[in-house]
Amino acid sequence: MGLLKKSRLTHARPNVPALVQVAALAIIMIRCLDVLMILNTLGARGIGEFIHRSVQTWNLTLVFLSSLVLVFIEIYCAFSLVKGRNWARWVYLLTQITAASYLWAASLGYGYPELFSIAGGSKREIFHALVMQKLPDMLVLLLLFAPASSRRFFRLQ
Repeated sequence: MGLLKKSRLTHARPNVPALVQVAALAIIMIRCLDVLMILNTLGARGIGEFIHRSVQTWNLTLVFLSSLVLVFIEIYCAFSLVKGRNWARWVYLLTQITAASYLWAASLGYGYPELFSIAGGSKREIFHALVMQKLPDMLVLLLLFAPASSRRFFRLQ
């Protein structure tokens, strides 16, 4: 019976560095706070109107569902980071590049700015607002890629 057999690891797994734990927790908390802030800002009626407006056309529905999928991918990456999965930090980096690129393009008038955009009078103001909005995510990426302990942890896994 193979079910009762204990499997042994041939080598010890290193402990998760505190910076990686902080980064994973920060990803989860940032996304949860984003959702709570949207719920607080829009309210129940506003959420209903937002969903109704975002399913008017197939393109808007695709953008709306893609943003939800992106959030779930980011949260999945956070849990995978603690397990030492190197691909998770690269996928998280890719999600941030995708989100920032879409926000930048939508804010400049490409895509659907009524759904996801940043208000601003000029490109410089929009860029400044985008950087300020993405600053927590950039700090998380810094925690995952810059410290030697984080890089070593992902290399050893």
